[in-house]
Amino acid sequence: MKILVLSDSHGNIDNMVQAVEKVQPRLILHLGDCWGDAQRLQKHFPDIPLEQVPGNCDYRSFEEPERLLFIEDKRIFLCHGHTLGVKQSLLRAGYKAEEEKADLLLFGHTHRPLVDRRGKTLFINPGSIGDYFQPFYAVVTIENGKVDGHTYPLHE
Repeated sequence: MKILVLSDSHGNIDNMVQAVEKVQPRLILHLGDCWGDAQRLQKHFPDIPLEQVPGNCDYRSFEEPERLLFIEDKRIFLCHGHTLGVKQSLLRAGYKAEEEKADLLLFGHTHRPLVDRRGKTLFINPGSIGDYFQPFYAVVTIENGKVDGHTYPLHE
């Protein structure tokens, strides 16, 4: 399964549309900032399922800021990252991933792409798809019981 991971779109719908057209995913995950952007993207691609969490700029107090998804046989933990202090350190995120027994932890907030394996958990920050100079996104694949992921600049 190919999954497109986006974060920190900050109103830049065009970049998200370009990423979807490039990747042709079976699922889109949006990690917050801005919630409405993901809803607008869903209207462009209604046949591709989309899951999301709110970010620190979303003011959606009734939405859970963190979610655990089960995709195939993998545990995928989604968050924007502000609730776990990812701008300062990934220590709390690591503890949360361990607590949730996550195979994959996805977060944004820092606007910096990252792919790092810590123990059994793959940590991925797709960067900011909304950046007007250097937008990034991530692609996660789940195949043959394995999770893998990479970040890519939108404009190569």
